[in-house]
Amino acid sequence: MKKNMITGSKLWSIAMITSLLAACSSPATTSTTANAATSTTGTTKTVSVSEQTSVKYADLVSLDADDTNISWSETDSTAIKLNGTTATVTGSGAKAANGSVTITEAGTYVLSGELTDGQIVVNVADKGTVHLVLNGATIHDNDSAAIYIQKAGKAVITLEKGTQNTVSDGKTYVYADATTDEPDAAIFSKADLTFNGAGQLTVTGNYNEGITSKDDLKIISGNISVKAADDGIKGKDMVAIQAGTITIEAEGDGINSTNDTDTTKGYVAIAGGTFDIQSGNDGIQAETALVTDGGTYNIVTAGGSANAPAKVEEGPLGGGGWGGGTPLTDMGTPPDGEPPSDMPEMPNNNDTNAGTNTNGAAASSSANTTTTDNNADADTATTATESTSAKALKAGTDLTVNGGTYTIDSMDDSLHSNNNVTVNDGTFSIESGDDGIHADQALTFNGGTITIAKSYEGLEGAIITLNDGDVDVTASDDGVNAAGGETETAANTTASTDSPTTATDTDTTSNISVTEATGTTSTTDQASQGTAANQQGRGPGGMGGAAASNNEFHINGGSLTVNAGGDGLDSNGSINMTGGTVIVNGPTDSGNGALDYDGTFEISGGYLVAAGSSGMAQGTSDASMQNTIVMTFPATQKAGTLVHVQDSKGNNILTFAPAKDYQTVVVSSPNLAKDGSYVIYSGGTSTGKAVDGLYTDGTYSGGTQVVAFQSTSNVTWVNESGVTTANSGMGGPGGGGRQGGFGGGRNRSQSGTTTDTGTTDSAK
Repeated sequence: MKKNMITGSKLWSIAMITSLLAACSSPATTSTTANAATSTTGTTKTVSVSEQTSVKYADLVSLDADDTNISWSETDSTAIKLNGTTATVTGSGAKAANGSVTITEAGTYVLSGELTDGQIVVNVADKGTVHLVLNGATIHDNDSAAIYIQKAGKAVITLEKGTQNTVSDGKTYVYADATTDEPDAAIFSKADLTFNGAGQLTVTGNYNEGITSKDDLKIISGNISVKAADDGIKGKDMVAIQAGTITIEAEGDGINSTNDTDTTKGYVAIAGGTFDIQSGNDGIQAETALVTDGGTYNIVTAGGSANAPAKVEEGPLGGGGWGGGTPLTDMGTPPDGEPPSDMPEMPNNNDTNAGTNTNGAAASSSANTTTTDNNADADTATTATESTSAKALKAGTDLTVNGGTYTIDSMDDSLHSNNNVTVNDGTFSIESGDDGIHADQALTFNGGTITIAKSYEGLEGAIITLNDGDVDVTASDDGVNAAGGETETAANTTASTDSPTTATDTDTTSNISVTEATGTTSTTDQASQGTAANQQGRGPGGMGGAAASNNEFHINGGSLTVNAGGDGLDSNGSINMTGGTVIVNGPTDSGNGALDYDGTFEISGGYLVAAGSSGMAQGTSDASMQNTIVMTFPATQKAGTLVHVQDSKGNNILTFAPAKDYQTVVVSSPNLAKDGSYVIYSGGTSTGKAVDGLYTDGTYSGGTQVVAFQSTSNVTWVNESGVTTANSGMGGPGGGGRQGGFGGGRNRSQSGTTTDTGTTDSAK
């Protein structure tokens, strides 16, 4: 239930000098190895993704007649009348003794009354089905589980319609010996356990967990409220919920499935229901797959996003740059690409590489500290701090959302998978203290309405694909970040002549293959983006970072609106857009850009407008089939100031009111011609209706003409004087592997946590 967050911390001046030494001591990257993202350490990073987007509840869950059986009669059942510390049994198959009731035969048992300190034990040797009907029953055990299914083929608990039932335990359990640790929940079953019926059940797990099954746990219906000292509802092999109203207040996870030894088990599947979950750890957590077809969810984890640890961008240590959040100072755009006057003197390239590593990261101060982080959130590692995993929806393998309504306030990621996340439909209102939606591998949207009102990074995954749906992201750092999900394998890289690594050189190429039910995301034989030729449409050309990785962001349809304090759209590899509408309100500081990619950004369809600061501005790539204009204003424009682009015939290309101050605007539209004549205006008004600042109708008037020009290429860079060349120079300290800044990944640390060393984060 815990996550070890790996962070690093150095004095800024030492980090700056060390990173500059590392950057200057490495040779220029010129590798064109097919589809290989190379680094100067001589390794190839490989992402291999195969995703299934059509899995549903019915594909994982099958029900039998016992699961749905709620019927019973007095003539064919055994009545158990609870009375204080005793019970009366009428019928066969059960006996009462010493304040407890033991059931030894399959059959139906109807419980009513109150047991103040005793236990209902099911111990059926023939593995038959035991049907317990809670017909207005209150059961409490001071030192063990109140209901304990020791042995049975299956146990079914029916909540009789119109009744209120209560099950609870004490804060301290008494076990037979020191090696025994079961049961540990108010309702505990070693067999498959099913809940059904239309009554109410309140469970209080004072000792540890509320409801636990060591096998399958199914909830068909009922009104179930659980309060637990640890996890609320746990099914080791499976948790399947078909319907019902479920309220959980848990110090640990709200709902979880924990089998980590069998890949066909450990999943959570939900067809529908109403869920109100407040958890100290994860809201709903599956060791393998998590599938939701529908339902209404209100999930708050660890007190919500307001309780998230503060995150600090640590500058170029590890190549992080000053990207993300608010930099210490606004570096602006140095003239003619010259470095700032106060920049430390660059070392001679003939200096030795001792004490540095050449992938842009400063050497660790402790040579004996080795850390590994599989979570794409933590890009570097020197010191480990332990923090709680408090994600709302979390899957160890694939997280698939087919529908439902979700209101989430999570301290940690709101949706998270150690593998793939697929959103096919659903309505989301998200506030996150970390990532809004995170996938270690593929993050795919095939539909739905997603509003991320608060996050550190909005969307993050190794390969992000928007096929359809409406996504609105607000992030204090990057809005969309295609990063991580990479494993290192030995490879030959023609660019790497640096100090040797422990990897063995082999001819290994990377392959990314993502198969989807809707849309396409696949790359083959893609050359690594390390050469200057592949930096088309890129702005800053200062001190280069690492070569582009295999990360990709694909936009094939739908709509995406981003308001980001860091980079708007950030890909450590490439961006490809074939359709849809993308609106980016990017950063106001010059250490980030509305667009930030390390490979190429090829656009062949759709509508793109991206506004932000000018220091790190990028446009789309020259190889694009659709044309783009990149306009840089002579001074920063105030938020809400209209920017209007029209052709020589007065046809509207763009009327846009950015949500924040801006100096550069990128627009790409099917209506732009390679050799067209255009006029750009600033200010004025429009009679149309704006959606996310973009006007698609109405009449524009009253603006001031900034420039008139003739476009000359697929990507035309313009300032107030006319057509110019692409942005160049240092531009400001980069982030996210930006070629033009100090390059490389990014370090994220969290304040207010104790430290440890040598920790591996498996992102569980």
